This record gives sequence, C-alpha cells and structure tokens, in this order.
Amino acid sequence: MHRRLATGLAGSALALATVVATATAAGAVPADKPQVLSSWTQTSASSYNTWVSARNNQSAWAAYQFDWSTDYCSSSPDNPFGFPFSTSCARHDFGYRNYKAAGTFSANKSRIDSAFYEDLKRVCNNYSGATKTSCNGTAWTYYQAVRALG
Repeated sequence: MHRRLATGLAGSALALATVVATATAAGAVPADKPQVLSSWTQTSASSYNTWVSARNNQSAWAAYQFDWSTDYCSSSPDNPFGFPFSTSCARHDFGYRNYKAAGTFSANKSRIDSAFYEDLKRVCNNYSGATKTSCNGTAWTYYQAVRALG
C-alpha cells in the first residue's frame, strides 16, 4: 500500500513538474526577439513592409510581447500638409518603445531615426514636382526633430 501511494505521488509530482515547465516555456519570450526587432527597424523598404505586415497581424507575434502602442507623430501632425506620415511615425514609436524596454535604446536610436527618415522619404516618393519637394522638406524637419528631441 505504501509503495502504491509513493508511486502515485511520484507520478503526480512528475505531472505537476511537466505542467509547470510547459507553462513556463509558454510564457517565455522567444530567444530571437532581438533579431526580429532589429529586422523590423532597419532603413530598407523590405524592413518597413515586413513590420507593416506584422503590425497588421499582431496576434501572430503575441509570444514576443512587443509594445505596439503608438501616439503616431506625438505633438506634430500625423499627416502634415496631407502627407500620410502616421504609419512611419507608428514604426518609429515601435522602435523607440521596444528598444527602451530591452535596455538597448541608446545603441539603436540613430538607426531607428534613420529608418524613420527613409520611411518618410518613401511616402514622398509618391509625389512629384513641387509637392515632392515640399514633402521631402517636411520629412527632413520631422527627422531633425526626432534626432534632437526623440
């Protein structure tokens, strides 16, 4: 009888340990989070497009516990003079918030700001002539603001 009780307790303890280990693993952030974050905050159009796709399907990335919150272009207009800068501002916020949470913001700030500027210029590439010139000037102003104040 004691042997059966001991066997049952050992089995229960093993089952409990398995449940706890599984729960801990399920709550753990994937080890490649820094690489994913880096890939989504580069200056290239492909980095931007990959981030937009992920942003549109945030639930697929829930295990990574990214901060997707944004105030868009903060106290500046999100669409100055009709130029749609809000998504570029959202990606910039994403980079700032997630690198700050990781404790590696200062090492990545310059690249995040440069990616922001490239994103804004890609918006401006949809225009021509004086409108494109105006857009590029506005993009430069936004970029200088985040470099100095961001």
